[in-house]
Amino acid sequence: MTPSNSLRATLRARRREIPRRVRTAAALQAARHAARDLHLRRGLRVALYHSLAEELDTAPLIALCARRGCTLFFPRITDYRAARMRFFPAGLLSVNRYGISEPHGAVASIATRALDLVFLPVVGFDERGARIGMGKGYYDRALAFRRMRSAWHRPRLIGVAFEIQRLPSIVMAPHDVPLDAILTERGYRSCSTG
Repeated sequence: MTPSNSLRATLRARRREIPRRVRTAAALQAARHAARDLHLRRGLRVALYHSLAEELDTAPLIALCARRGCTLFFPRITDYRAARMRFFPAGLLSVNRYGISEPHGAVASIATRALDLVFLPVVGFDERGARIGMGKGYYDRALAFRRMRSAWHRPRLIGVAFEIQRLPSIVMAPHDVPLDAILTERGYRSCSTG
């Protein structure tokens, strides 16, 4: 295993060890922070994801955004070989080969640039906004245009994680797209690059 894969495995094991009652409380607390600190409103185009069992549960956050009248979109892998995904309106779900629930059907996707907020899954993060994902690069490819900050300032990218996933520093690769903010059970905070 490369050091990054070893670190990813360690962080994933760490979050799997969190007891169920603690996970439930953390997910509710993170949603409370989002309700207080984010201006979630009717018509805001928000991309979320259906979390895996080991991740901070996004169900309370999804429910919050729906209650506030946000228009919800979810990622769907469109090309496994090229590691490509697009964002589709909420609707019927199916489980992909990675065990992730995603929308299916013939509904048209939204251009990623047209989204206002994107909540991203995180395996590890630092205060600057560097993020370790699951390692396939789907989000970095979908959001590559954000590296040209002079041209695009949205969507705002918010990582969702448990606080124990925070690291002192992560070395970013040239293709990595930094987070603007992080949401954990301890609060919502902007990253130094955001």
